[in-house]
Amino acid sequence: MGKIKDDFNKLVDKEVKGDIDPHEDRGLSIGIVIYCVLIGLYFVLHQTGSTGFFTESFGIFEAFLFCGILVYWIVTSSLIIVGLRQPSRDLDTYGGLLFATIAFVWLFVVFPFDFAFFADVLPDSLSFLVQWISNGVARVIMVLLFIMHLFFTFYATILTVVVHKERMRIKA
Repeated sequence: MGKIKDDFNKLVDKEVKGDIDPHEDRGLSIGIVIYCVLIGLYFVLHQTGSTGFFTESFGIFEAFLFCGILVYWIVTSSLIIVGLRQPSRDLDTYGGLLFATIAFVWLFVVFPFDFAFFADVLPDSLSFLVQWISNGVARVIMVLLFIMHLFFTFYATILTVVVHKERMRIKA
């Protein structure tokens, strides 16, 4: 527990001093944007190809939540790419991660997917990469993503509050 606290305090110090390596942040953010665009295109192929992956339960609200998660990640990552790290952090802390967590929960409960069709948009030579994902495995992945988002929601909020308090202490 001491190591976690030390690492957290080091991160707070870096944040307060502005010592975060912008190239590292930008590189990760570029990767996230590329990943989200590719994943989005994969699901657009499912939607436009009427593969059966999206079930009748996949309505407008579910599409909003599903696409909203990808758009949220693209927006926050794009803010970091253009050098607006603090607005990205604020968007994360004050709603973005909470939105994603709620979206995961709703999509888990409604579960408007049929993973028997998940590999249908891939060429036969690549379908083995995702063919093993069943509805049960997808639900486990969604639970893990929910837990991860819940953790990051609390972590980002605590980090933001501690950094703000430290900056105020230094100014006083």
